[in-house]
Amino acid sequence: MRRGTISQVTSGPPDAQHLRDLALLRRVRDRIDRDYAQPLDVEALARGAHMSAGHLSRQFKAAYGESPYSYVMTRRIERAMTLLRRGDLTVTQVCFAVGCSSLGSFSTRFTELVGMSPSNYRRDAARATAGMLSCVAKQVTRPVRNREALARERQSL
Repeated sequence: MRRGTISQVTSGPPDAQHLRDLALLRRVRDRIDRDYAQPLDVEALARGAHMSAGHLSRQFKAAYGESPYSYVMTRRIERAMTLLRRGDLTVTQVCFAVGCSSLGSFSTRFTELVGMSPSNYRRDAARATAGMLSCVAKQVTRPVRNREALARERQSL
């Protein structure tokens, strides 16, 4: 009986492995979408996917175009935008409600993604989306990442 190398014996075709990796990454992304307000770190997400933190970060970025941490923060900012539009919570309350533990980091990241401070957004967005269905307001006010904004500018030229 002829024996193959360990990699030939223990792994399936590369396409099948790639599909399994994508399924794991999808589960990680779904967990982030579901548990964005919980304390999430790359190490915990990686343990859940049975990967090292570095491998998860590289694979996640290759699949989704951003790191797991960046994806978590984007989800938190999107939820914060919704809460700020409602207008019944302070910026500090919103910060903690979406899972951020530092008001400074939250405000900085919010400003990077949205283009204005959370306080200014709270004041202006409530007026701008008055009368809109919440599902429409969510799409209209979705944050634009810097690289997406640059790509849109290039397309319009």
